[in-house]
Amino acid sequence: MLPDDWHLTQDVDDFLARAGDFLRSRPALHNTPLTDIEKLRIRGADEHDAAAPVFGRLESGDVVHAVFYLTPGGRLGLTPLFVEQTDALAAHLVGLGHSPANVIADHDTAGAFAASWQRHTSAAPVFFWRTHLYRLGTLTPPQPRPEGRGRITGGQDREQVVRWCREFCVDVGEQTSIDLIDAGSWDDSRFGDRHFTFWETSDGTPVSMAAATSIVGGMVRIDPVYTPAHLRGCGYAGAVTVEVSRTALAAGATDVVLFTDPDNPTSNALYQRIGYVHVADFAGYKFSYGAPQAG
Repeated sequence: MLPDDWHLTQDVDDFLARAGDFLRSRPALHNTPLTDIEKLRIRGADEHDAAAPVFGRLESGDVVHAVFYLTPGGRLGLTPLFVEQTDALAAHLVGLGHSPANVIADHDTAGAFAASWQRHTSAAPVFFWRTHLYRLGTLTPPQPRPEGRGRITGGQDREQVVRWCREFCVDVGEQTSIDLIDAGSWDDSRFGDRHFTFWETSDGTPVSMAAATSIVGGMVRIDPVYTPAHLRGCGYAGAVTVEVSRTALAAGATDVVLFTDPDNPTSNALYQRIGYVHVADFAGYKFSYGAPQAG
């Protein structure tokens, strides 16, 4: 593929008109581009960042093979690419003067683009994130079911939702979201557009929480799932995840997905027990510009 096969635009509606079917063709694998681009579309009219998002599609004979998007904050999102395609894209972005701060994609694509970007710019890639992607197969409620019930949160629960999201971010080391929450910028955080559900004991005490995105392209992503440390091991996380998964299916979702930490065998085993099946691995690299080069 030559760089000219990449068609770039800052018009999100035009981009979705041309590449939307491609994104919706594999909603589980494309779950992050689907939700990120939808958020950029919704917020476009209110965007005050100096830089506008950029969207690109790799097209040949009117068939879209891949897409990318570059957010105002510098995050480059990619759908799966071959090595020669990442190299062509890196050259194309360099030629247009773009400098992504990081890249997130499936494991192989992220690694290939990080290497391509370093070849073209000498920016050192720093590995910072990896995850497993799971897709719901047959939903299997945990047995025994813990005491209590699920409840969709309301405005009166906002303070606790925000507090638990911050605790979740501390647990996983998600400093960017912590900074946004602490600055009072909840709506700008990745949690601001989520739909939250509590698992409550019979006396109405919340003991666990899960959130879901809105349906985009038939897909719902569950994120985050959080239980305070002193309440773990009682089955609450599994129960609230089943509750949110069931709600997503009832709302018409065809693909319900979630990401997990590969280093947390407990959560990976839990999600598999309730019906989630491993689909792919994803990774992220930050780019360090102007850093001394080894050798």
